[in-house]
Amino acid sequence: MTTTPEQFIATTKANLEAQFASLTALNKKAFEGLEQLVALNVNAAKASFEEGTATAKQLLSAKDPQEFFNLSAAQVQPSAEKALAYGRHLASITSATQQEFTKAVEAHIAETNTKVITLIDEVTKNAPAGSEQAVTALKTVVGNINAGYEQLSKTTKQAVQTMEENLTKATQQFTQAAEKATAKKK
Repeated sequence: MTTTPEQFIATTKANLEAQFASLTALNKKAFEGLEQLVALNVNAAKASFEEGTATAKQLLSAKDPQEFFNLSAAQVQPSAEKALAYGRHLASITSATQQEFTKAVEAHIAETNTKVITLIDEVTKNAPAGSEQAVTALKTVVGNINAGYEQLSKTTKQAVQTMEENLTKATQQFTQAAEKATAKKK
């Protein structure tokens, strides 16, 4: 069987369609993540406004400076907890969206890699005599690209893991600081 220009055109068309489908899926996941972020921020803004109004009313109803101070101090812990909950929710949305992107990209790359290797194998079966060096060079290039992608993927996963660990540590430290501050004021 020989490889014809029609086969290359068909393969190229199939690859472009697969890439378009992958980009569409990635865009959908990006918009879902964005939608979640917008909903989180709208809900946080509403809650903040309502709580701020209620707090202002309480503070204005204070009869003396000591009561005003006590009411102010009582707001520290709930505010810190709400900020931590917001941060956790934000990190959760970001992490879930990133994981979905990673899965989609890895699946697309694996599929594309399989197609490229199959095409190279098909072309090399019918390669004219004397083209062995070119075929070997092409296979080396594909191998190097795959190795580069694998390294990039590992590095990205390590960076995300480090970011999540740092966020967890920061959250713990912030919680401890808020608890100490509240305990001192009591």
